[in-house]
Amino acid sequence: MSYRYYNRKEVPISDIRNIGIIAHIDAGKTTLTERILYYSGRVHQMGEVDEGSAAMDYMDQEKERGITITSAATTIYWKNKRVNIIDTPGHVDFTMEVERTLRVLDGGIVIFSGVEGVEAQSETVWRQADRYGLPRITFVNKLDRKGSDFFRTVEMMKDKLKVIPLVINFPMFFNEELNGLVDIIDMKGWVWKDEKGVIYESIPIPDEFMNKSRELKEELIDKLSLYDDEIMAKYLDGEEITPLILKKAIRNITIRSNVFPVMGGAALRNIGVQKVMDAIIDYLPSPLDVTPATGVNPVTNKVEMRENKPEDPFSALTFKILTDPHGKLAFVRIYSGKIKKGQRVINVNTGKKERISKIILIHANKMEEVEEVEAGEIAALRGLDGVVTGHTLTMEEHPILLEPPQVPSPVIFTSITPRTLADQEKLTVALDKMNEEDPTFKVRKDVNTGETLIYGMGELHLEVIVERIRREFSVDARISTPRVSYKEAIRQNATAEGKFIRQTGTKGQYGHVILTLEPSEEFEFINKASQNEVPFEFIDAIKEGVEEARYSGSLAGYEVSGGRVILKGGSYNEEDSCNIAYKIAATRAFKEAYKKANPIILEPIMKVEVTIQKEYFGSVLDDLNSKRADIQSVNHREDVELIDALIPLSNLFGYATTLRSLTSGRGVHYMQFEKYQPMQDKIFEKKMKELRGY
Repeated sequence: MSYRYYNRKEVPISDIRNIGIIAHIDAGKTTLTERILYYSGRVHQMGEVDEGSAAMDYMDQEKERGITITSAATTIYWKNKRVNIIDTPGHVDFTMEVERTLRVLDGGIVIFSGVEGVEAQSETVWRQADRYGLPRITFVNKLDRKGSDFFRTVEMMKDKLKVIPLVINFPMFFNEELNGLVDIIDMKGWVWKDEKGVIYESIPIPDEFMNKSRELKEELIDKLSLYDDEIMAKYLDGEEITPLILKKAIRNITIRSNVFPVMGGAALRNIGVQKVMDAIIDYLPSPLDVTPATGVNPVTNKVEMRENKPEDPFSALTFKILTDPHGKLAFVRIYSGKIKKGQRVINVNTGKKERISKIILIHANKMEEVEEVEAGEIAALRGLDGVVTGHTLTMEEHPILLEPPQVPSPVIFTSITPRTLADQEKLTVALDKMNEEDPTFKVRKDVNTGETLIYGMGELHLEVIVERIRREFSVDARISTPRVSYKEAIRQNATAEGKFIRQTGTKGQYGHVILTLEPSEEFEFINKASQNEVPFEFIDAIKEGVEEARYSGSLAGYEVSGGRVILKGGSYNEEDSCNIAYKIAATRAFKEAYKKANPIILEPIMKVEVTIQKEYFGSVLDDLNSKRADIQSVNHREDVELIDALIPLSNLFGYATTLRSLTSGRGVHYMQFEKYQPMQDKIFEKKMKELRGY
């Protein structure tokens, strides 16, 4: 059996848990993580988000803003198990941090606020976890707050997430104050005795909670019997079903992602956290419990599998890049094999060989160097200059290309300009570093104005990027008012040819292509021209010409989204054909075909969730309708109204100020990108008039 040595503790791979903590903003992710660190002995004092003392929110901007901006990793030990934890941001602008984290983890804790229940971003992170088949346990937090309701949140999980929640404990209130939990599996109560939540003890279930406990226990067994033959047999035979049997069944079906255990508590009040820690160990998978990694062998183009074992050939996926004063850190998940400091690996995406100079374990911004890491572990590597998020590392003799995390498209952009000539070079370096770290941050040059444009997921995202550039790279730069990142798309097939023929002296330039454009959600380039029509050596130049044309669509100058480009044919001149001529010809053909393909402007649509007091409902709803809102639902609570709507991003700039004005500062809203959709005809006509200057 393979063991690892950290802090002089031997840990078999079966005793490792790689988990992430995910939720809507302000649901209590970092607060829960801080308690987990404290109770496990990883830190000796609980940090608080509001005080800027949370260990996991180590960036200056995180301390100042009181939110998590970048995912932070740490390691704890609980019940002799090693738990690698990644705390993720909740704000939608930093959704890529969640996406790449979920790609490499084996399990997750999803937190819901017991006051708000399942919120907009809760649904988003749940769908992200679904995409990677991530086993999850859930924690209903803030049950000490007025207006909280554990069982309402459970019902919202059923209705909004379409899942089977499995209640394994629920809150006990004494004199309307949360003081403990009823454990359904062991059929006992738990109460927390001291302010820091260190001392907690079991008690018999109080009489007033006994009927609910029995009802939930019966429901628990009913649900489990649908998935577990042993429980079904014992249930039908009237035999006792012990807590050990129940826990084993819950673990098995949680790992299969069929049901999701639900617990309650209040992290800020230090109630219920240890039960979450127990559930991590009891119900979430080790690396041996999850499906082996699969990828494509770049040599044979065949799908291969890598077991989570040190004996298998080494493979790792880079899921995050971080730049610090000492250089680049590449965060990786080791899926198979082992790697030692000083060894050479190959970056399968680039084909480049690189040497690992250091292997580091991370606790927020603190680092511990180790000599080697093995399958099932998460670590940071130094010395890999050419690696970016999504790249696969292997040994040269055993290559495999693993699936990278999905990268959402940016929806907003602004121009950035250095204030002095001396800042220009520093700004270029800073933008390159930011782009390396964050795949959702894009930098482009406007070919018409020469401006440097930066693209991101929202106003806060770009704000944080620009502030980091100022602080970390000492670049004084100014930015313009943020603008919407529209896109263009085609609605029908079209074909056109492009030629570039020039004779200068004895040597000429000749390029001729015929392109067909077809509507498609994803962009792809297909070569159907014969070698006699267009020799293979010019195909890359043609692709390059198409790409350049796509990034400045002929309708309004926006990037063209999707579309299938088929090279149907062309011609070749043995004397004069060259790459530049085919590139120009391809650009001309694309633009000509694009005009015929009935293009349309696409605008980003945001999912908006507004929470307001009842007296402001009418005025807020009228304002939303004036913003072209498509109202999805209105939920009435005892003291508030929740409005869910889809609204074009172009109508949402400054909405926080508008909502404060309409609700005397009491209304709150969250928004997140939902989709791109074609502009309505009237808005499209108005936009085109603006672009034409009349």
